[in-house]
Amino acid sequence: MTVDKMYTSPSRYVQGIDLIDRAAQYLKPLGTNPLIIADDVVWDIAGSNLEKSLKNDGMNPSHEIFGGEASMKEINRIAESADQGDTDVIIGLGGGKTIDTARAVADHASLPVAIFPTAVSADAPTARVSVIYTEDGVFDSYLFYDRNPDLVAIDTRVIANAPVRTLISGIGDALATSVEARAVARANSRRMDDSARPTLAGLALAEKCEETLFAYAHQAIRDAEQHIPSRALENICEANTLLSGLGFENGGLAAVHAIHNGFTALDGDIHHMTHGEKVAFGVGVQLMLEGAPKDEADKFIGFMQSVGLPTTLEEIHLADASDEDLMRIAELACSDSETLKQMPGEYTPTDVVQAIKAADNYARGLKEAK
Repeated sequence: MTVDKMYTSPSRYVQGIDLIDRAAQYLKPLGTNPLIIADDVVWDIAGSNLEKSLKNDGMNPSHEIFGGEASMKEINRIAESADQGDTDVIIGLGGGKTIDTARAVADHASLPVAIFPTAVSADAPTARVSVIYTEDGVFDSYLFYDRNPDLVAIDTRVIANAPVRTLISGIGDALATSVEARAVARANSRRMDDSARPTLAGLALAEKCEETLFAYAHQAIRDAEQHIPSRALENICEANTLLSGLGFENGGLAAVHAIHNGFTALDGDIHHMTHGEKVAFGVGVQLMLEGAPKDEADKFIGFMQSVGLPTTLEEIHLADASDEDLMRIAELACSDSETLKQMPGEYTPTDVVQAIKAADNYARGLKEAK
């Protein structure tokens, strides 16, 4: 069977300082009666301002407070609310689970969806997939949609006032994009959703993402610490969100995200780490699996250490993990449903365990050499 190449993306991406004040000009082509979905914290930070801005520009917004879990029960609750009113566009304002819920509600209601992230902590905003959890917060399934969001809009002043940890976390997630896309390209393998092969455009965006991170991350972090929506921070917003989002979806995922998902086999403090922090450790693991030469390993692991991302088992709260614990991670990472299968060649759980140990050892050695 022939496997086609495919490229997908949002219809429009826009970012800028105080964008919330101008949101209506980008939303009006989609609808005039938006339903804003945001949690309590985000509502106080940005939600009420967005609602006021839209009202001032002649729109008729309403809102639902997100309960905190991207579960089918919560999706159905908000979708019912959307069905009962005259809502004609859904807005997801906030972090990953809010955004995933908004996408699912929009799909259920057959409405356009606009995504307004309040942190650039991961590359999910541009994607056409939601991660669904049980009401207890346990991973349940992926929901894939026919199209990406109609609009992704980032207010860089909001990002400049978000916790700096979220920015650094997004850098960790974005750094994996080129590492994984290059591996998928070498293997002539498939996109994340198995639907098609990646495009050259996906790989090019992934590599531009890497270039931007190395050029601007350090200045962007310093500026974010002072709440300055600078050009450097603007560039990292784009790298963490647009370049990484299009890069992973159109370039493919490989071992890094499989290792991240493998961590769900364990309980404990590792789950206090963010998505991007766990992904960062996975970058080191994939490099060790591939047998990366010293200059490449130093480049990526040294960069992660320089921006404060975790690179050792101790830093992700797995210093005391047993060989049995590591094997549980590795077996899940190597399962048929995971993206490690997109790597060139074949790897066993034993290979992955040794790569985890090697990544930890390499990172500790690099720290000691400084």
